[in-house]
Amino acid sequence: MFAWTFALGCVNGLGSRVIETVRAVGWSDAVVSTFEVSAIVWIACVGGLTLLSRDEGDQIRGADIAVAGALLVLIALPIGGLSWLAIALLSLYVVLLTNPPSARRRGAMILLAVTVPMLWSRLLFRYFAPFILDIDASLISLLLGMPRTGNLVRFVDGSGSLAILPYCSSLHNVSLVVLTWVAINQWLGRRWSSTDWQWIVLAIVAVVAINVTRMSLMGLTSRHYQAIHGLWGDTITNLLILGAIVGICALGVRRELLARS
Repeated sequence: MFAWTFALGCVNGLGSRVIETVRAVGWSDAVVSTFEVSAIVWIACVGGLTLLSRDEGDQIRGADIAVAGALLVLIALPIGGLSWLAIALLSLYVVLLTNPPSARRRGAMILLAVTVPMLWSRLLFRYFAPFILDIDASLISLLLGMPRTGNLVRFVDGSGSLAILPYCSSLHNVSLVVLTWVAINQWLGRRWSSTDWQWIVLAIVAVVAINVTRMSLMGLTSRHYQAIHGLWGDTITNLLILGAIVGICALGVRRELLARS
């Protein structure tokens, strides 16, 4: 029952993004951009649902039906954000009432982490966008040695200004680091270690460096901006960030990965 409820939530949450992206850029570009949803999110959703679908023979309680029914109302509404909120609430319910080693709890933990980039980071932008964008703009201004005004940084050649928009912010990539680390650890059934923070911080520094470097290159001249900004520039950057996140997180759990190989 929980697996199907989670699956409906993911379908509605991701489906809205698919429809919006296809309408905006067409099918071919939408597929190349993975519908403007990170491949990490797609894989994590599949992994979480796979763990949740493993039958452990538990009986369904009345409270389970009531919670699932109430959250299905949110999922049924044609608003993607409400589906991710329903997934977050159901994940917390499962996590709190399920034993730690169980596949169901691990799957719920992964889907709870999926809501970080799909819901919570977006809410942070809604209320703290100027502060968040100022951080990226300050790093780019420092790297280029050019003045900035708010989220605007002057091009090095003086031909204009680079605007740092929410889509370009490093916060989204930071949320993907959290998701990846949780997903890999929960899939392996690995317990939290005191050294985990070191790998998380290393991955965060790496993705912020890649993102800031890309935007700094865009801020050299308007020609650099035109060459780097766009579908293929985004695709290359996303692949670099994906490789950095997965590579560093895999290094952090290399013992467990080698033990399973």
